[in-house]
Amino acid sequence: MLNVSNVSLQYGSRVLFKEVNLSFQKGNCYGIIGANGAGKSTFLKILSGELEPNTGDVSHDPNERLAVLKQDHFAFEKFTVLNTVMMGYPELYKIGKRRDELYALPEMSEKEGIEAIDLETKFGEMGGYEAESSAATLLKGVGVPEESHQKLMEELDGNDKVRVLLAQALFGNPDILLLDEPTNHLDLECVNWLEDYLERFENTVIVVSHDRHFLNRVCTNICDIDYSKINLYAGNYEFWYEASQLAQKQRKDQNKRAEEKIAELKSFIQRFASNASKAKQATSRKKLLDKMTVEEMPASSRKFPWVSFKMDRDPGKIVLELKDASINAGDGTKLEHLNFSLGSGDKVALVGDYGVLKTAFFKTITDDTAIKSGKIKWGTTISSSYFPKNNDEFFNKDLSLVDWLRQFSKEQDETFIRGFLGRMLFTGEEALKSAKVLSGGEKVRCMLSRMMLSNANTLLLDSPTSHLDLESITALNNGLKAYQGPIIFCTEDHEFAETLANRVLELTPTGYEDRSITFDEWFESKKKKK
Repeated sequence: MLNVSNVSLQYGSRVLFKEVNLSFQKGNCYGIIGANGAGKSTFLKILSGELEPNTGDVSHDPNERLAVLKQDHFAFEKFTVLNTVMMGYPELYKIGKRRDELYALPEMSEKEGIEAIDLETKFGEMGGYEAESSAATLLKGVGVPEESHQKLMEELDGNDKVRVLLAQALFGNPDILLLDEPTNHLDLECVNWLEDYLERFENTVIVVSHDRHFLNRVCTNICDIDYSKINLYAGNYEFWYEASQLAQKQRKDQNKRAEEKIAELKSFIQRFASNASKAKQATSRKKLLDKMTVEEMPASSRKFPWVSFKMDRDPGKIVLELKDASINAGDGTKLEHLNFSLGSGDKVALVGDYGVLKTAFFKTITDDTAIKSGKIKWGTTISSSYFPKNNDEFFNKDLSLVDWLRQFSKEQDETFIRGFLGRMLFTGEEALKSAKVLSGGEKVRCMLSRMMLSNANTLLLDSPTSHLDLESITALNNGLKAYQGPIIFCTEDHEFAETLANRVLELTPTGYEDRSITFDEWFESKKKKK
């Protein structure tokens, strides 16, 4: 059990949360949610002891082991991958290392022999004999191949380092497990493995994630950071969302009824205050009015951008045709002889383990010069808008956001541009900051604004959910569900893909598979093939 007592944290005049009292129980998984900057990762650091709160304290049984998904990807560069994972259980790793040192001695003293026997007992009780195989199993689960297990960490790329650190946090069955964005850099198969693992996990898990499907599968409780408070809700993310929306609606309805009653009372008092026969009733209503209040609605830190795609004209029946086309990623990865036809009602999820191949597909259909063999034909009534995975080239000019967005707008008036930016959460002075200094999430919101202004009747999106928070992902998801035109997209967000796709196109260097099924149906069929 992990207890939080009267914890408060603020930086200057900005209060992140105050007087937090929570108890995290064994057997439960707690999802920490909140807007960007609300303090989710900061709260995890307080729970781990890395950061001291302004007031209050965090405590747990000293016999319980707490494990954290480490964020420093370069902390273990000179250690092998397998040893890095086993270092997730420091006491066991220390005992194992000392045990090996003693057995490596040419000759043991009596004292060293007694120490070796003692260490041998502890090593066995702590699962030391199964440690390497357990670490290898975890590495396989998170997608690190066996041939990498004896490599030094410095030999791995960034994505694999993240996976190793996740395996490290899971190693040794910790009593309390703290995970900050554990699904980052994992493919869908590895995310599914982690979901299964955490569903079976019998101890305490506290996790920050922007993946709605993940939160729905693994969480038994949600901790919502908002209004400078942390409120605990029973149930998963979907249950929290429905409950919070209902509570907000009830508060608004209650306020509306109170405002209507107040207006009615004021009207009566104004009309009859000077009427002798009604004076008593007016006085009575004045007393009632004095007691009535409208509940002040606190300002939420959670902001949803406005995402809505419109079409200038309907697409025809045939939107796009590829015949015997070659898709070349440029790094030796390619797919030959692709035949594909996109219809006006298609919402196509582009899937496959080769991200470069999916990006190459988008580049091929958006750039006539990219196709090396075969034919590509767009319908004569089609206008498409493309969201590229790498959008840096769009932000290399030192333009204010107003001037940046004006490049893509038929309406040039600044009031219109500012209004559009405001709906995408760039309000006030933010609309004047330079496009060159935007964060990843801000760039995505700008690119989505560009797409909305195009009024295109076909949308192409390569990994649009990367860098977005839960609120922006939800807004984009809803905007695309309401869109009437065809869509081709790829994403690592399971919920996004499942709620949008009615067709799945899987690309591999050895061939492709095109099926008119939901994303979940495709995913389940893939798991059965393993």
